[in-house]
Amino acid sequence: MKKYCVILWMVLYSVLTAFKPAGTAFQLALVKYNGGGDWYANLETSLPNLIKFCNENLKMNMNPEQAVVDIGSAEIFNYPFLHLTGHGNIIINSQEAENLRKYLLSGGFLHISDNYGLDKFIRPQMKAVFPELDFVEIPFNHPVFHQKFDFPNGLPKIHEHDGKAPQAFALFYEGRMVCFYDYETDLGDGWESYEVHKDSPETHQKALKMGANLIQYVFTSP
Repeated sequence: MKKYCVILWMVLYSVLTAFKPAGTAFQLALVKYNGGGDWYANLETSLPNLIKFCNENLKMNMNPEQAVVDIGSAEIFNYPFLHLTGHGNIIINSQEAENLRKYLLSGGFLHISDNYGLDKFIRPQMKAVFPELDFVEIPFNHPVFHQKFDFPNGLPKIHEHDGKAPQAFALFYEGRMVCFYDYETDLGDGWESYEVHKDSPETHQKALKMGANLIQYVFTSP
């Protein structure tokens, strides 16, 4: 089933991009949602910095500019990887939930980064998308932590938040990871440029390397 989903996504993606100019690289997209939460919290530098890092270190050819896409729009099917973040409330209505579910079951991928305060809102909303699934914590030996960069202790701690240990959760559908959720660390903030949070170079690099691992895992796992 996992291989079938990947093949289905490749076919779907090729159809959706058939009329784009030759040589156009695929894009990562930031998810815009309703409910009052700040979906735009890391709008300026977060994803662009990760894309640049992956292009340089993983020898990828991603579009250097991020896209911004509404969660309920058919346009999400143009992007193989969605990034969602924020501090506050998020509301996913029934149409949006069905749209996101179809996208994920078609081979798309969602990364959620808790920017501090998102957790209590995002969990019930993702339950509306996948009523049959629960977030499960990802063990340290999972391949996502051992791609180009090795993280033997799992998710790195980027920002303090409540001072808890960082945790990585996922939704798995028929064995395939369809959603990765980082909690008590905030990878998205860690990808931001220095002037935004003034993270140390070491912290910034840890966040970028873990983000690159996630990208590599999503696009190379069978």
